[in-house]
Amino acid sequence: MSQSKTVRKLQVLSPVPADIEIANSVDPFHISEIAKQLNLNPNYYDLYGKYKAKVLLSVLDELQESQDGYYVVVGGITPTPLGEGKSTTTVGLCQALGAFLDKKVFTCLRQPSQGPTFGIKGGAAGGGYSQVIPMDEFNLHLTGDIHAITAANNLLAAAIDTRIFHESSQSDKALFNRLCPPNKEEKRCFSDIMYRRLKKLGINKTKPEDLTPQEVKKFARLDIDPNSITWRRVMDVNDRFLRKITVGQGPEEKGMVRETGFDISVASEIMAVLALTTSLADMRERLGKMVIGNSKAGDPITADDLGLGGALTVLMKDAINPTLMQTLEGTPVLVHAGPFANIAHGNSSIVADKIALKLVGPGGFVVTEAGFGADIGAEKFMNIKCRYSGLTPQCAVIVATIRALKMHGGGPEVVAGKPLDHAYLNENVALVETGSANLARHISNTKAYGVNVVVAVNMFSTDTEAELNSVRNAALAAGAFDAVVCTHHAHGGKGALDLGIAVQKACENVTQPMKFLYPLELSIKEKIEAIARSYGASGVEYSDQAEKQIEMYSRQGFSGLPICMAKTQYSFSHNASTKGAPTGFTLPIRDVRGSIGAGFIYPLVGTMSTMPGLPTRPCFYDIDIDTATGKVIGLS
Repeated sequence: MSQSKTVRKLQVLSPVPADIEIANSVDPFHISEIAKQLNLNPNYYDLYGKYKAKVLLSVLDELQESQDGYYVVVGGITPTPLGEGKSTTTVGLCQALGAFLDKKVFTCLRQPSQGPTFGIKGGAAGGGYSQVIPMDEFNLHLTGDIHAITAANNLLAAAIDTRIFHESSQSDKALFNRLCPPNKEEKRCFSDIMYRRLKKLGINKTKPEDLTPQEVKKFARLDIDPNSITWRRVMDVNDRFLRKITVGQGPEEKGMVRETGFDISVASEIMAVLALTTSLADMRERLGKMVIGNSKAGDPITADDLGLGGALTVLMKDAINPTLMQTLEGTPVLVHAGPFANIAHGNSSIVADKIALKLVGPGGFVVTEAGFGADIGAEKFMNIKCRYSGLTPQCAVIVATIRALKMHGGGPEVVAGKPLDHAYLNENVALVETGSANLARHISNTKAYGVNVVVAVNMFSTDTEAELNSVRNAALAAGAFDAVVCTHHAHGGKGALDLGIAVQKACENVTQPMKFLYPLELSIKEKIEAIARSYGASGVEYSDQAEKQIEMYSRQGFSGLPICMAKTQYSFSHNASTKGAPTGFTLPIRDVRGSIGAGFIYPLVGTMSTMPGLPTRPCFYDIDIDTATGKVIGLS
């Protein structure tokens, strides 16, 4: 069925109004109309109001014989703090493909955290005339997935401290008897989840009374080392005062005081699990395998050891289904998962992409966005997400701006909230040419995966023809399949028409098989060093703590996992102020941690904040509601 039935013609204004004004000026189609254009049977989605629906994973069983469409990932050059418009470009490209080129198309995006929405960054629905709508629903509660993650994460956190508390005050026998209470027939029995721990311990017995005293102790006593606990509580609010807290200060906790802290919800490993899972059964296994810390003997303690893997899956059973929405021009969108792009892999979910690829079918397009620059988001998309999904992209779009290229060419510092220096507002081709070294490295790195690279120059009103031509020439010289100028922020899909044509040609003319940057069989250090070389580093330096962690994860059997580098997004190097395409530097690894359930090891390059703070003047000053219409105002 053609998507043209729900195409909406935009009446664009100049200058471009505020994002929320544009979003509120359009009446969205009922989401059942969007589903109908996809031939999506109502049995395969649940409505969440008029403009959102959860698409059920069971649709994959129905469509398993269908062929996939083309798969496109959108990354970017190393950004300024202002962002270069990857989300906006992703939406604009899809509007061009669907509303103007009459292709079946799906946009797959991450769900944004509410923290930045009320903090400094604002929302993440795109911008201008390339947006997902309703914009307020997209940026706020959506269908409750982040709330489910918060509840699941904090249930596990509560279980950890509670288990330490109970183990500290009970004998082995008392602890065992309470874990395996008698049933109505006065017989003790193991719950189903306990058999997972018994198997892990090598205890092949099915009746509690058959365990020896030594086996009772091994089974019942996790003996968690409080100093090894990596699991923190989360909330979806920017709150700097929760970064470091002390728990257990109540008199009933009997002195079980411990220092811990809160992360923002999207930094939870459960979010990364949701993004990388391939089925409900796979999610159950990943949640159960999450490691929260070690025993005092140095063995990893998992959510299943705590008896919680099944309960966590129950809390997440609806969150596993992606949310169907629409763009301003009526093309379909799947919004699902929103993992951090530094300590996690910064991509939307595998299941959303799989559903979308089946629904668009051969000749259709699924376009997904990878967080931060291509050195981070696109690298993790290829080496982590595609490794677990088995999916192969045909094209990668790299978004560039004249502003960012001037910065990489030696322009003055760009600071969020401060006016741009005149160098960014007046023609300076020399700065652009010098800064294009950053773009060239992103192109060559991304091409190495076997995809065709198309550069999308997100045009601003101050950009000149000479500057734009300079970028196009540099991109083609670096090996890009094509490089096109886009005005989708100001004109919607019409402004990304050339980009849509270039992406179509790039997908139709792939000549190489997909290649990963490294094989999983390499050691943890060898994989880290392969990624570091792609940044331009000549070597890697490990702290004593990093060396200790690498040895521990290798001993525990986790060295075969892919690597997820936690690094600044503002430079190829570890130093955010080093712009362009640096070479010859030594990359310092401060620490190494694991998201074992999600399925990756993440080295920390420098310090990573997992709980943002609020600025002096947060975005919430501008957010209110029109009490006459019920519409949200002031969202950015």
